[in-house]
Amino acid sequence: MPLIDDVVSALPEPIRRQVLRHHELIKFALVGGTTFIVDMVIYYALTFSILESKPVMAKIISGVIATILSYILNREWSFKNRGGRERHHEALLFFAISGIGVLLSAAPLWLANNVFMMRQNIAGIELLIIDFGLNYIIGNLLQMAFRFWALRKFAFPEEQLRGGDAGSTDLRATFDELIDEELGHA
Repeated sequence: MPLIDDVVSALPEPIRRQVLRHHELIKFALVGGTTFIVDMVIYYALTFSILESKPVMAKIISGVIATILSYILNREWSFKNRGGRERHHEALLFFAISGIGVLLSAAPLWLANNVFMMRQNIAGIELLIIDFGLNYIIGNLLQMAFRFWALRKFAFPEEQLRGGDAGSTDLRATFDELIDEELGHA
């Protein structure tokens, strides 16, 4: 991604070093931001139409669709330099971990609706704001922390070496070549 390369190369050296050091977390966050928007659009489309009285079901549907997109983006970009498992095992672990994440993100909404009966006492814009806070702030923070830890630990456990250490024919890779490989563009 040339735009990202340009942004990273324009950063001051100490910041660039930190960005490259935490590249997986940054990529994971960018994928998360993208799937957050997809999830939110689908969730609100469903809750303002066919699933108005079933917000937890709408959240699960939107979460599953966002999870499929997340797998594709994380596999091909965020964790592209990781491996250690056959694709079908990796996919199974990813979807199992993400399924737990979807349940974690829906848990605050489920509690509010089924334990505290929130929908009986609140309506309109207040309900919209509370749904957003429960769904997309509390729920997503729970799921994001769990998924980042679990995906690195179980689905994509081994970081593949880059440059000369990975068996590349270029034993004396330049700093720019290593940056390209760090960003997943080599």
